[in-house]
Amino acid sequence: MNLATATIYELKDALEKQEITAVELVQFYLDRIKKHDGEVHAFLEVFDDAIHHAKAIDHARSKGEELGPLAGIPIAVKDNILVQDKIASAGSKILENHRAAYDATGIARLREAGAIFIGRTNCDEFAMGSSTENSAYGPSKNPWDTERVPGGSSGGSGAALAAGFCAAALGTETGGSVRQPASLCSLVGLKATYGRISRSGVVAMTSSLDHLSPFARTAEDAALLLEVMGGDDPLDATSVANESIIVPELLSKNIKGLKIGIPKEYFEKGLDKDVEKTVREAIKFLEGKGAEVHEVSLPHTEYALAVYYIIMPCEVSSNLARFDGIRYGLSVESTDLDTIYKQSRGQGFGEEPKRRIMIGTYALSSGYYDAYYKKALQVRTLIRRDFDEVFKEVDCVVAPVSPTTAWKIGEKAKDPLTMYLSDVYTISANLTALPAMAVPCGFVDGLPVGFQVIGKPFDELTLFKVGKAYQDEHDWHVRDPFAE
Repeated sequence: MNLATATIYELKDALEKQEITAVELVQFYLDRIKKHDGEVHAFLEVFDDAIHHAKAIDHARSKGEELGPLAGIPIAVKDNILVQDKIASAGSKILENHRAAYDATGIARLREAGAIFIGRTNCDEFAMGSSTENSAYGPSKNPWDTERVPGGSSGGSGAALAAGFCAAALGTETGGSVRQPASLCSLVGLKATYGRISRSGVVAMTSSLDHLSPFARTAEDAALLLEVMGGDDPLDATSVANESIIVPELLSKNIKGLKIGIPKEYFEKGLDKDVEKTVREAIKFLEGKGAEVHEVSLPHTEYALAVYYIIMPCEVSSNLARFDGIRYGLSVESTDLDTIYKQSRGQGFGEEPKRRIMIGTYALSSGYYDAYYKKALQVRTLIRRDFDEVFKEVDCVVAPVSPTTAWKIGEKAKDPLTMYLSDVYTISANLTALPAMAVPCGFVDGLPVGFQVIGKPFDELTLFKVGKAYQDEHDWHVRDPFAE
């Protein structure tokens, strides 16, 4: 077994059979990080207590104590998710030295299940970006080609798992920030139904769109992570109580009779021809396994990007108002309160957060609220209705994740509009609160490609079944970019 590309279930089995110890597993990842992360820059910090926690797991196992389902499994954590006593800077200078006072709910549940947190990963500042180039600490790089981006905003987490630095990773999704880097790094990336996983302890960007989301190698691994993290949370009023995923159900890869919708709007202008060919080959495979494929229409898709880039900055403007140099984070000393606000925010925020704050503040201002924000909310409802109509006819929708493979670092950095277009296929699932999952389906010129499955509310099980049916006969997810 290659530990660098092993799945959670493979590692669980090896740990339970004591073929490997948690200490040995953590040390393997630490050694690999030391060897390769200098060129990938996935991590902002490797936690110095990971070995300590691994020793505790091994000790408990040697005594025959009952252990959680993730006991000894090392997980990387995006820099905007709170891990108690660890820095959580959200990729920004304004929170450069901010230490979390408590665990995010998702982190607490993973910790209770026995997971070991190996480090915090790089990300676009306050999760604003599609390439991880907006991080205040420099860009992460794609392990498959270190001259290219790993995607974003959770690019550090995607790069860390793709590079074999951990067994799974956590990111956040607001407009595709886990599915897109998963696709560009040959991973599974899950965005569960809004409310399925608590957002408590996640640095807020856009509260109505944000999701805590896992990266994994397989659909089964993603299902296990969702089972552990999901459920009602009194600390998040938008969280929803729901029956846990029954992982053994996933052992059936039978998708015969499953009705899959292929939205024609996702295969029109802007989609790279080789990417389209790769995704269509995956669809053809699913059809060959017995799925019924139907072309469907989501007519308001063309407005999704505009709607997202109004709603998102409006909520950014509100959420980031708390970073004022008074309560926490960077504070520029002055005897004048107004100067403290301006200088702290001016020096602490990078270019992209400033851009989005200004756009959002303008759209919410007197005389423009109805014309922009209110109208965007109305069109958001129409986009959701499109999916409601389609789901009367099909069980799920399959589409590309990204219109292209990973692009070169710096290629789009100076053109925000071109960068924003990389989210064109992912943002609708966030706007509609629907579950969606990226699945790796091949390579184009040595660079990974993925397709996504979008499902009905709280029907993640269908996503996992489609992902498993595909992955059981394809090995894109277990390839090692550093294989010698």
